[in-house]
Amino acid sequence: MSRLLLLPVSVLALAFPLMGEENIPAAPAPTASAAPAPENRTQPGDEDPFEGIVRIEASFLQPDYRTPWQGGRPSNGSGTGWLVGKNRFVTNAHVVSNSTKLVIRTTNDPEPYEARILFIAHDCDLAMIEAVDPKPFEKIKPLEIDGIPKLNTEVIAVGYPIGGDRVSVTRGVVSRIDFQSYSHSGIDQHLAIQVDAAINPGNSGGPVLQNGKVVGVAFQGYSGSVAQNVGYMIPVPVLNRFLKDVEDGSYDHYMDLAITDFPIENPAQIKALGLEDNGQGVMVANVDSASCAAGLVEVGDVILALDGSPVYTNGLIRVDGELMDMNEVVERKFAGDKIKVDLLRKGEKKTVELSLKRYLPYLTLGESYDERPKYVLYAGMLFQPMNRNLMEAHSIRDPLVNYVFDNYMTKEIFKDRPEVVILTAILPDEVNSYLQGYQHSIVDEVNGVKIKTLKDVSEALKKKDGDGKFVVVKLLEKNRPLVLKRDLADAAHPVIMQKYDVREASFLGEP
Repeated sequence: MSRLLLLPVSVLALAFPLMGEENIPAAPAPTASAAPAPENRTQPGDEDPFEGIVRIEASFLQPDYRTPWQGGRPSNGSGTGWLVGKNRFVTNAHVVSNSTKLVIRTTNDPEPYEARILFIAHDCDLAMIEAVDPKPFEKIKPLEIDGIPKLNTEVIAVGYPIGGDRVSVTRGVVSRIDFQSYSHSGIDQHLAIQVDAAINPGNSGGPVLQNGKVVGVAFQGYSGSVAQNVGYMIPVPVLNRFLKDVEDGSYDHYMDLAITDFPIENPAQIKALGLEDNGQGVMVANVDSASCAAGLVEVGDVILALDGSPVYTNGLIRVDGELMDMNEVVERKFAGDKIKVDLLRKGEKKTVELSLKRYLPYLTLGESYDERPKYVLYAGMLFQPMNRNLMEAHSIRDPLVNYVFDNYMTKEIFKDRPEVVILTAILPDEVNSYLQGYQHSIVDEVNGVKIKTLKDVSEALKKKDGDGKFVVVKLLEKNRPLVLKRDLADAAHPVIMQKYDVREASFLGEP
């Protein structure tokens, strides 16, 4: 679909001769050798190899974080999906996120069929949808899933990119297999495969095939002048993990050790730590207190192996015969699974067992989808919880807010402020004159109440501190409080709501 995740299409200038021009060369006479070989022609009755690959058309309602009381901005787009099982179609999460309506079409049937989302995994950019009426797809054969293709082998990307309505096929080779950032969430990293096949807007969610079997799902690429012919596909291990996760009827997300590490390659450091000179081990630099490793793995420990597989000094581990980031061992596990960690602590070897769980604080730093923005509005003051969508929508440049956002996990700010509340805007009115300079500031207290969540703001605004004549908002590291006369603010509040067409004074999230 037309998202920035994919490479844009370059428009080629085609020179056509003008009417009336002379000396136009005649077309060469056809020869027998110019006729295509019979095996390359479509014959009546041939089975369509791409019948299970569908075009997905979506209508969206994009949440508006600048005016969160409004329903959102309507838009539309298209992508690709493919049949993986009985009335089960795989596509990218970004193809169907924030959608209000989905329809699918096959290569040989122009009829649009309504579809709905079954499961969506924003952390790995995958989704599963189904047709509301499964009958038209009962005779279509699902595509088979293979494994990880080898480097320098040919693959084809199949989908419905911009430039036409029919199915499109492009060829390329596997260029790289590596951990990459998944741009849909903006924070997750997983295994990805780089290919030089053209992957354009609309290819998203389509299968990448080798020998007629699925070896990946097209999903993102570089745009503009950054790189040419560089696209990425989600590999089979990530795809299979998603399919396995949803077998029980729900998606449980990826697990995370939530530790940081650095390589141990200096010879003196290796000797000082008492390590064998065998190229094995990485040092733990930080262990998040909310992680599954808290209390079991310590800063300064050297991780030697995960589930018995050696961890090399550059942080790589061998999985299925290939060297990959050591996190790939964790990537393939599920909630509640165990992982054994062999480590060296102060010269002594130990083995600890971790029970994997989801790491929740990082969600604040990732893109949010399929949810209504939360807010509290009072006397024109708009309070909202900090997240990536909010930071981008309001173009917040305040140094303190940016510091808190960047260090929300590493400094464990989430422990004191589960929701960092920001005064994002002030809707102009006589009652809040000359207060525009307070915008884009972190709310520390309201009427003497310490603010840890947006709900705290809602409750604190009702509290009458002191004699109750004023509403006092203290902002983090700002020396001057924001003060309104309560009677004037209370009187102006409904007038401001009517002026700016605000129907609800707050939305604190779904109950």
